[in-house]
Amino acid sequence: MDSKTLAKYIDHTALTAEKNEQDILMLCDEAVKYGFYSVCINSGYIPLAKEKLARSDVKICTVVGFPLGANLTSVKAFETQEAIKAGTNEIDMVINVGWIKSNKWQAVKDDIQAVLNACNGVPLKVILETCLLSKEEIIKACEICRELGVAFVKTSTGFSKGGATVEDVALMKKIVGNIGVKASGGVRDTKTALAMIEAGATRIGASAGIAIISNSSDPQSTY
Repeated sequence: MDSKTLAKYIDHTALTAEKNEQDILMLCDEAVKYGFYSVCINSGYIPLAKEKLARSDVKICTVVGFPLGANLTSVKAFETQEAIKAGTNEIDMVINVGWIKSNKWQAVKDDIQAVLNACNGVPLKVILETCLLSKEEIIKACEICRELGVAFVKTSTGFSKGGATVEDVALMKKIVGNIGVKASGGVRDTKTALAMIEAGATRIGASAGIAIISNSSDPQSTY
């Protein structure tokens, strides 16, 4: 896969708390220069990114209920509406892991449904935080997402104890079928990114996008 094709898989990401306006402007410049699919940023920076990317085809992706997923459902839905109003093109929401662990599957489903409704057609990715889930829990969460018709299931926030694995990506793809799968957290080089794509990932979330398409590694990069 050439670098131009690989770049279109990447949500170029900056979500850590210390990122300032110059960091976001640089992220946008890099996304345009290298042809990444989107920038993935916290919602407070959507207006800045929207202005910066106005004359490009780079999309804006933002996160909801991030990074724990334990917000009130009404808060997640409101956050989604406000982010879309501000100009985001995609929503990445964190599933309520605690509810999964409490076996409250209907509440999990209702939580996703409320955000999906708030999206009103804007693509929704549901972050499972796979490192905290059993195989059975991953399967059940993917089945719910498939049933609801979300755009993507996503492995990780990059803020927990582990990120994407080839095994989890393959399992998720097997369950969701034609729904997209986003691998995120710990994808820092070309070899890893290609392994995720081979396993079924249709999008990669990474702060190391330049390293990934440059066939190099960047061990200092974080999600």
